[in-house]
Amino acid sequence: MQPDYWEQAINAISVRDPVLKNLIHAYSGSILNSRGDAFSTLARSIVGQQISVKAAESVWQKLLSHVQITSPISIHNAEPNALRACGLSSRKVSYLKDLSRSFMSGELNPEKLVTLEDDLLVVELVKVNGIGRWTAEMFMIFFLMRPNVLPLDDIGLQRAMSQLYNQKQPLTKQEMRKIAQSWEPWRSVATWYLWRSLDPVPVEY
Repeated sequence: MQPDYWEQAINAISVRDPVLKNLIHAYSGSILNSRGDAFSTLARSIVGQQISVKAAESVWQKLLSHVQITSPISIHNAEPNALRACGLSSRKVSYLKDLSRSFMSGELNPEKLVTLEDDLLVVELVKVNGIGRWTAEMFMIFFLMRPNVLPLDDIGLQRAMSQLYNQKQPLTKQEMRKIAQSWEPWRSVATWYLWRSLDPVPVEY
């Protein structure tokens, strides 16, 4: 699944922001993709918390090959030691177990989640242990493909913006938000290209 707004978004952003215009040209063959699965998106986001895109992909592939996680019940039934052997911390194992229980119990219902506005969706998701605002934002970008998400707590976005907009000096969230004003209502798209500037592997959750 790919967003139908992509061309409109990159045309608008290119006019307003020369930095992003160059990135869009450099990565013209790439586009945001959704796997179309709510559970996998949240599980991958938990795996990817506070580690690099490359490291997260390595752990995820080990989970797929060694534990064969494909659904909430497969995580629920997996032995914690087997999950840790794939590179997960004990805390992330606990988070994935809680996530699987939330889906199996119906506490998290994808059909309900898609109907919620951004702020209410965050409130609903953070009820689950291990899901914070960042993970909820990854869900909005990669599963729901919402176009105007700005994940200010994302380390990659912070680093890319400091490098490209502030001579590699840190930016406050207020400064990041001000720079991003010209990207609206396509901040998810701008964020995706800024991630690409850091890593040859496209970010996917």
